[in-house]
Amino acid sequence: MSDNTPDDDFQEMLRRMLGGDQNAFGEAGIDPEQLRNMGVDPAQLQQMMAAFQQAMSTSNGEIPWDSARTGALHVANQDSLAITSGQRNDLAGAFQLADLWLSEATNLDPTGQLPIVLTRGEWVEQTLPVWQETAEPVAESVADALTDALEQQTPEEMRQAISGASRMIRQVGGSLFAAQLGQVVGKLSKEVVSGGDVGIPVLPPGVAAILPQNFDDLGEGLEIPHEELALYFAARELAHARLFKHAKWLRLHVMSQVTDFARGIHIDTDVLDDLAGRFDPSDPQELQEALGSGALLPKQTEAQKHALDRLENMLALIEGWVDVVAADAAARIPSLDRIAEATRRRRAVGGPAQDALGMLVGLQLRPRRLREAAAMWRAIGDAVGRDVRDGLWDYPDLVPTAEDIDNPQGLIARLEASARGEEAPRDEMDEALAQLFAEAEAEEPGDDAGEAPSGDEPDRS
Repeated sequence: MSDNTPDDDFQEMLRRMLGGDQNAFGEAGIDPEQLRNMGVDPAQLQQMMAAFQQAMSTSNGEIPWDSARTGALHVANQDSLAITSGQRNDLAGAFQLADLWLSEATNLDPTGQLPIVLTRGEWVEQTLPVWQETAEPVAESVADALTDALEQQTPEEMRQAISGASRMIRQVGGSLFAAQLGQVVGKLSKEVVSGGDVGIPVLPPGVAAILPQNFDDLGEGLEIPHEELALYFAARELAHARLFKHAKWLRLHVMSQVTDFARGIHIDTDVLDDLAGRFDPSDPQELQEALGSGALLPKQTEAQKHALDRLENMLALIEGWVDVVAADAAARIPSLDRIAEATRRRRAVGGPAQDALGMLVGLQLRPRRLREAAAMWRAIGDAVGRDVRDGLWDYPDLVPTAEDIDNPQGLIARLEASARGEEAPRDEMDEALAQLFAEAEAEEPGDDAGEAPSGDEPDRS
């Protein structure tokens, strides 16, 4: 009779199914050529299986983010080209000239840091901590929900016996999510052109960066001179860097909104319960597809919709300001209008990796109100000048609101009145607050006939 506990037997079964035996990829196993014919990269599959084996050996319940890094670098380094000295020199010259032009378009100071050029792999290394921070709440929710779903389907008398197996199942779910995130970030590294390209601040404040290989790919087919395209993107990237360097509160503000949105995500337990009932750790493809398709993410709650609206408005304000300032700085470029329109179309359509990120964490990074926000910033600058316009980034409570995007003239009127030293015109919000205060004052007890007599009055009893 075996001395193994049910937990030991379950762990041994999982180890065998997850490739612990030598023949998992040997002659008796799956032919790598067959995997390629099915559209599966054997190297990626081996990395995932290795992550699972590591999960089996540790079972500490933590998300194995190292597998995300390994997977992202594997994808990023495919077809990756080294940066040539010519590319470095061309982009350095574009950055230098764009920085001079930018000082004529905004009062925000230069960052004092040299712009950098990055390979795709270097971009992954530098930005992965931000993607991990963004995705971690969802990953934890997936891992916890998978464990809960499996435990609920286990008979009460067996739950204690398989507690260790539950921890391993949790780590398998976390491993799948981390591997999926690595694939998405690796694919993003082939789409992004600059540090500020994805909307959220993925590089430290003040750092401006361009990926030369992706920049060259972008220029193909546009029939726009390379040097003009380089100047425009350098101006955009430097404007982005100056803004985040100046508004020291902004990065934390944006990332807090991102993580608040992510923490509000709760996995669709109905879908997961159904999936958990037939979950086979040796064939995690169905769970992986559910993660990648967004099937596990339920419809957004009202609170989440409000959080997403706030985030989208802030991203639109940032990108709209960058658009206006970069266009002013690059006004000397003959092809400016064509470049700006191509950039707007590219951002509106996005790329497959951005769509995949949205499916994975429920977050779309394409602000819908970008044109309206840019028009607002343009109107403010024309009316009160760039000093006042850029000063709105000094403190969080000065930044325009969604209502200001809808009605720039109301904000402009207040700014013009403030510049003249006058009391700002009252808007609907001011009127509503005044009405509330007036009603509150009217309800306060006063010296009227309904008051009880004071002790000094004569006794009329």
